[in-house]
This record gives sequence, C-alpha cells and structure tokens, in this order.
Amino acid sequence: MRIGALKIKAQLFCGDERAIGPGRADLLDAIDRHGSISAAGRALGMSYRYTWLLVDAMNRCFAERLVMTHAGGARLSDNGRRVLGAYRAVEAALVDAARAHGALAELEALMLPTPRLPGDGVAEGVAE
Repeated sequence: MRIGALKIKAQLFCGDERAIGPGRADLLDAIDRHGSISAAGRALGMSYRYTWLLVDAMNRCFAERLVMTHAGGARLSDNGRRVLGAYRAVEAALVDAARAHGALAELEALMLPTPRLPGDGVAEGVAE
C-alpha cells in the first residue's frame, strides 16, 4: 500500500512462515470475489501451484482454516473473513499513524519529486 512516497507493507509471521501480508490479503480478496483458487490466481497473474502453496501456508498458520475448498471452487471461511478484515484494519491503522503529526508530510517536503540522474555532480562523501 502506498501513501504518496511511502510504501507500507505489513507482514505477520507464524514462526518463520509468512502468515499474511499484502499479497496474501489480495489473494483472499480474489478468492472471495471469484469463488475459486485457480480463478483468483489467474486474476492476480499467479500460477495455480503458487496460489495453492500460499493458501496452504495461510491455512497452516491460523487456528482455523481461512480458505475452504469444495467441488468446483473455494470460499473464505468465517475465520478467513475475520482475518482479512483484521489485516485490512491493521493496514488502515498504519496509514493513519503514517499521516499523524505531519511527519510523513515533512519527509515528503524534503524529498525531490524524482531522483537526480547519476553523475549530476552530487557525490557521496565528498565535501564541498
């Protein structure tokens, strides 16, 4: 998620395994929209195998499965909807925190709109 120049990427881990992050949350949204793991993967430009591995990892990281499969498709479980909603709330809280107190606006005001070209006379560690 990007707010101006700042990119916020919240990832929650279960041991060393990524339980959920922005891409996995987008996958849950796509499964909810399309009713299928394969259709969700296609919509996000992922292979079926990779999509399935992500779903399996998420299901193994939470006390109750997030995605339930059935003949002809898949759906989010009630727990999957709760996890997705809570994750999106964390993202929103991070956005609010980034905007609070004007710190983000101050950083953006100190930045150039685009980077200088290499070799334009600004060298690291060279005193003028």
